[in-house]
Parts: sequence; C-alpha cells; structure tokens
Amino acid sequence: MALDVIDLRQFYASPLGRLARWCVLSAITARWENLSGLSVAGLGYATPYLDHLATKAERTIALMPARQGITAWPPGGLSASGLVDPFELPLRDAVIDRLLVVHALEMSEDAQGQMEELWRVLAPGGHLIVVAPNRRGAWARRDSTPFGHGQPYSRQQLTTLMRQSLFTPLHWTEALHMPPVQNQWMLKLAPAFERVGSTLNLPFAGVHVIEATKQLYRPVVARRSSRAASQLIPALLPSTRQAD
Repeated sequence: MALDVIDLRQFYASPLGRLARWCVLSAITARWENLSGLSVAGLGYATPYLDHLATKAERTIALMPARQGITAWPPGGLSASGLVDPFELPLRDAVIDRLLVVHALEMSEDAQGQMEELWRVLAPGGHLIVVAPNRRGAWARRDSTPFGHGQPYSRQQLTTLMRQSLFTPLHWTEALHMPPVQNQWMLKLAPAFERVGSTLNLPFAGVHVIEATKQLYRPVVARRSSRAASQLIPALLPSTRQAD
C-alpha cells in the first residue's frame, strides 16, 4: 500500500520526523555541497530535503507519484511540485543534474523499471542519491514511520539494482542510527547515536544513502512492459500565491 502524502507530512512535522530529516539531510549535503547552476529534482516525498537544497540550486522541482498524492511546494510561492507517473516522468532525456529519491524506490512495483526511468532523465555526469530503508535496521520494522513501509533493502540488493540499471555507485553511507521512538530523552541523544554509528560504521542504521552516477552508454534491449499504458496526465499544482 502506497504511503499517503498527508501521513508523510504529519510524520515530518513531528519531533521524530524533524530529527529524521536532520540526520538524512546531513548525509545528503555531505555529498552535495555545491549545487550552483544545477537543476535538482526530487522523486517521492523529497520536499523536506528539497527545502534546503533549493536554496543552493538553479532550479528545483518535486515529482510526486500519483498513488502518493501531492502537496503544494514550496509553500507560499509559485508551485514547483508535479503529480506524475514515476515510470513516465514528464521530462526530456538527460535534463536533470541531481536526482534525489526518497520514499519512492521501496514503494515501487517495479524497482528496476523505476531506476531505468531515472537513468533516462539524468544528465551525463549527473548524480543520483537514493534513500532507502535498511532491511537490517529497526526503522524498517516499525510501521509508525514512513521507513517501515514498502520493500526494505540490503546493501547488496541496492548495489545489484544500481548496476543492473547501469548506474555506478560512488559513495555509500547510512543514517538514522537511533531507535525510531518519540521518547524525549532518546531524541536528545540522537546526535550522539549518529556520530557513534557513522564512526564505527554500524550495520543497523535505519536507511541507506547511496550516491551513484549513470553509465553513459547502455545497450538497447526490447522488453515488454508488465505495466499497462498509463493514462495519467502530468499536472502542476496551482500556486496559492495571490496575484499582485
């Protein structure tokens, strides 16, 4: 069952959600420090992270799967969010410099097909970061958070998926080393959990954060899609800002 955008928004508004955002965003920004002049797209529910990245990039868009639903983003401005079929993104080939995938891959009915579509829209030399639940972590076992839904992955499974989709993994890290509980005392200790977990490379973190780039040449192989042709028409959510 796909996550609903309302549940996702409520989670990130909670103390645990804000902390999770900080932990995962730290791993993302450690790799993407300079986005000047680059186009950035987020697939899934990436807006909590795009809020920060958009201040550094030339342009940023949020692509939200139809099964999940859509919310206006950024708030109070012209909309840059679109309701899309994640297997047929409304983008030309090779137009996005940086792709962030959050709360998407684990919910996909066809993970390799999803990665192939991301390969198509990613520019030569572009980079992709996928945030996916770790099947060995506590977060994947708690459905009270979004990371407890869908298909969790091992490191080997993600590496294989990347290579089969003609992506080359560049960097691997993990985040969310603290347990997924709303306890105030535990939340205060979260930064210490993250430092220790990252330093010791502990295997039970909540999510994998993998950065990859696409191989520039791929074989053309005809294959029959198992999905019915989509009738979804991509649409941008109208802005809520009043005209001057």
